Amino acid sequence: MSLPKIAANDAKRLIDQGATLVDIRSTDERARQSIPGSLHGPLGEIPNLHDVSRPIIFHCHAGKRTAANAAKLKEAASGEAYILSGGIEAWKQERFPIVANANQPIEINRQVMIAGGTLVLLGVLLGTYLAPAFYLLAAFAGAGLVFGGVSGWCGMAKLLGVMPWNRPATRTYAATGRRHRASPQTSPITVDLSHCANGPIRRMSMRGASLARPPDMW
Repeated sequence: MSLPKIAANDAKRLIDQGATLVDIRSTDERARQSIPGSLHGPLGEIPNLHDVSRPIIFHCHAGKRTAANAAKLKEAASGEAYILSGGIEAWKQERFPIVANANQPIEINRQVMIAGGTLVLLGVLLGTYLAPAFYLLAAFAGAGLVFGGVSGWCGMAKLLGVMPWNRPATRTYAATGRRHRASPQTSPITVDLSHCANGPIRRMSMRGASLARPPDMW
């Protein structure tokens, strides 16, 4: 059992007619960029959408996760449902609006790749040019990544998750001297990419992006 794919142009037309768009990406991915008006239903927490009478469109980053989990997504939607071909990347290529917040850190899985690759590379270089014992560092990092992939539990991801750059920033206001902990989803920017080719990009600050369904911006 699978779901048909739909191109970004056709998806935009259905959404304008009232279709529901569901973002199955993780919270940290969505914090950096999302499609205005979309619902958030992470892959491990897909909501029951049987009461939704209009078409449902699922999307991820590039279309691979939605395609790989099509059967699970189909179970969540009893009616007409589709997969956005190419995910949010295809949406951006068509210059449709997105809500972007460049202040958010990159996704944890990418941070794990960077950190793990750095440890492996560092272990190999130090083992080659300094002391063979450093090869153990590369072996340890590689074994940790393999264990994380097999078990689904990654200690490196847990560790990175508590690092300062992955926490809400604490801002100090000179006028009052008060400290304010900003939400990780504070004040994103809505970018209408449809105007990139013909003029300056239109931007609008929007608070409350943590709402499940932010208001239509255009």
